[in-house]
Amino acid sequence: MVELIKPRRLSPGDTVGITAPASWVDTEQVKAASAILVNMGLKVRLGDTVFMQHGYLAGTDEARAGELNAMFADPAIKAIICARGGYGTGRIADLLDYKLIRANPKIFWGYSDITFLHAAISQIAGLVTFHGPMMIDLGKDDVHPLTVQNYETLLRPSVLRYTEEISPLQSLVDGEALGPIVGGNLSLIVSTLGTPYELDTRGKLLFIEDIDEEPYRLDRMLNQLKHAGKFSDAAGILICDFNNCVPNKRKVSLTLEEIFNDHIASAGKPTLSGFKIGHCSPNIAVPIGVTARMSTYEKLLACTEPGVET
Repeated sequence: MVELIKPRRLSPGDTVGITAPASWVDTEQVKAASAILVNMGLKVRLGDTVFMQHGYLAGTDEARAGELNAMFADPAIKAIICARGGYGTGRIADLLDYKLIRANPKIFWGYSDITFLHAAISQIAGLVTFHGPMMIDLGKDDVHPLTVQNYETLLRPSVLRYTEEISPLQSLVDGEALGPIVGGNLSLIVSTLGTPYELDTRGKLLFIEDIDEEPYRLDRMLNQLKHAGKFSDAAGILICDFNNCVPNKRKVSLTLEEIFNDHIASAGKPTLSGFKIGHCSPNIAVPIGVTARMSTYEKLLACTEPGVET
């Protein structure tokens, strides 16, 4: 394990780089979303990948990885925000320069398919990264105010404190736990298994979310994580939003609650569900690698410190 390092917070006038390390994006939507960052007092630089399309990817693997490396190396860029997820980050993990990233710590922000990069960068470079809403989320007409407020924390850093003021929380296994936050999209976490980037959950607070996966598919993925020891290794588990994860192909189905009980609650670790983190509105940002405390009794997730250097 490498020593954890934090990026510096942003100041008014800082430049934010926008990159598309996975699927291609609607360029006009990204431009519209950029206006929100500009209104916050930031400058925006759109990477070439925002304008590229290579099949279902935003450019070749070399182009996407090269742009991400270049943005970390560029001292004028103070933060890197992903335009969208989709698919493709696992293809570029071997092409990233992790020594370069560690030597140039800066805010790296995204979710969904970006989960693979969070795992790689946090575990190899030791950099705190942010699981949070991307440009395609900001570009929506009905974007939730709390989703937008996540970005304001980059200029005025605060400590994450999630209570039932944001959403109702339910206890699956009572208890309290303390540890660094890790996790993200369930499908992507499973895809790290057996790779050099396999997510390490030992003594950590593991959070999971997903979208458009049928219950039987979630059952399969959770079963795999269970057999891989990811739940038993964790200090605590946070079940976040599973948007539109309903039966389709198999109409007769177990419920999500039954599946979570079978594979997660059976590990006996403190478990809370109901967090609006992931493919949902609002989408609350989480600093990956920062130590937090969870309590099922208080219905609470609270980081012990900000995710950025102030």
